[in-house]
Amino acid sequence: MFAPAPFLLKDVSVSQVMIQVCVALIPGIAAYASLVGPAILVQIVIATLAALLAEAVMLKLRGKSMAMFLTDGSAIVTAWLIALTFPPLAPWWLVVTGTVFAIIVAKHLYGGLGQNPFNPAMVAFAVCIVAFPALMSQWPSVGLQLGLVEQMNIILGWAPRVDALSGATPLDAMKTALKLGEGSFDVTTLLANQDIYGNFAGRGWEWVAAGYLLGGLWLWQRKLITWHVPVSFIASMTVLSGALWLYNPSQFASPLFHLLSGGAMLGAFFIATDPVSGCTTPRGKLIFGAGAGLLAYIIRVFGGYPDGVAFAVLLMNLSAPLIDLLTQPPIFGMKDKS
Repeated sequence: MFAPAPFLLKDVSVSQVMIQVCVALIPGIAAYASLVGPAILVQIVIATLAALLAEAVMLKLRGKSMAMFLTDGSAIVTAWLIALTFPPLAPWWLVVTGTVFAIIVAKHLYGGLGQNPFNPAMVAFAVCIVAFPALMSQWPSVGLQLGLVEQMNIILGWAPRVDALSGATPLDAMKTALKLGEGSFDVTTLLANQDIYGNFAGRGWEWVAAGYLLGGLWLWQRKLITWHVPVSFIASMTVLSGALWLYNPSQFASPLFHLLSGGAMLGAFFIATDPVSGCTTPRGKLIFGAGAGLLAYIIRVFGGYPDGVAFAVLLMNLSAPLIDLLTQPPIFGMKDKS
């Protein structure tokens, strides 16, 4: 039965949005935990506690309401994204450092929720990978089986890290191999190693990406995000990686590899779609997503870091105000001067 006008949208609070974002991350987290073990869950707890503590301190110093802002869930979402982008066996103090920096510097020093020009989680990642490149590149070896106690001992610094951390992500391994090969290395040979790379983008990592994709589609179905940023991000990365792959498949990996490895899906649906630091106009969102996808691929393949999602999003955050300014839709009743 249809209701008469006026049609009013139901108000959705910040906390309701953040809860749904956390729910959408659960499929990816579940796949992540099955791949690397309970370490990722420990890191999520550590990051969450650090974020809430830093949030409480800054709210107290700024004279803001604890009850209103500490429970809005924004700090928790930032913490979860930080934990998911840092190595799962990173030392606890590294995760805490990144999280506290994100909350204090990238969020509150710019005015708090809704005022930050940069994505706080990506600021944390960028700062830590520049300041602690060795620790940020230590990932569990493929097939490494460690229990909860062993993983916690590594995270808390009670066990040596060298024996457990000799592996690399598929993107790390590919970039290292290509540099050592000095242009003569064959990517297809590297990807043929099923023990390391599985069928698509790293043994098990494609399932993590699929989990993020599933959660992202659920957010879109719930109308918490629009299709513009994810579609343009994925499309631009696919077009560029596909063109280079067709040009020289022995030097450039396929689009499927790039989409299902690293933080591509997490970035497309959960990071680049940030309504505060991203664009707000429909055309602006398309440009923002396309730019982030292109920059992420360029940094991956030609830059100094194996995954460029964080730096790509931050660079597009810088451009977001200008993009929005140039893509404003015409005012009703007036002609579009563009």
